[in-house]
Amino acid sequence: MLTIGLMAASCTNNKPQQYNHEETSDSIVVVNHNRTVFGLCGEGSAMNTLQLLTDSGDTLSLDLSVARESNNIFGGYECGDKMAVLLTNDRSAAELVINETTLLGNWVMPNPLDGSSIVGISLREGGIAESIDQSTIVYKTWRIVDGGLEIQSVREGGGDVEETNVYRIVKLDADSLVYMNEEDLFEYSRQ
Repeated sequence: MLTIGLMAASCTNNKPQQYNHEETSDSIVVVNHNRTVFGLCGEGSAMNTLQLLTDSGDTLSLDLSVARESNNIFGGYECGDKMAVLLTNDRSAAELVINETTLLGNWVMPNPLDGSSIVGISLREGGIAESIDQSTIVYKTWRIVDGGLEIQSVREGGGDVEETNVYRIVKLDADSLVYMNEEDLFEYSRQ
């Protein structure tokens, strides 16, 4: 007997979902490891509840206490905003909330090499990323994956190597974006 289990979650930017296949002698189980769902903040949202009108057409009413207790609500939420929500394993609550509407825009900081100019990144609708006054890094795309900010870029000059980095968002509000990985911390202001 063949059994197929599927955990479905929306994927942003029209990119295909990635699945891992685990096989046993009598079954195949397909598991989507991306627990992030995408949609719009609904009118039924309140201080401790997020109503999410998902991109797949579902309406979820998510408890925000887990995300709020761990300070994992980034960019706030207002009716009509585009949201990315990392769900708990039972899919009843939000573990992390990212307001993609707040995330969009031009983000700049002093040039870390000399401080004499500004450099940055522009995060645009549809997963498009662009460099702001940077000659060696060309940003290409961005998306939210498992609650992390994934940015694809090309470093010019050194063989034009394409890189994909995933960052943890530390702060996001109307004027500030801070994200980090194991090696770097990026602190931007809205341009």
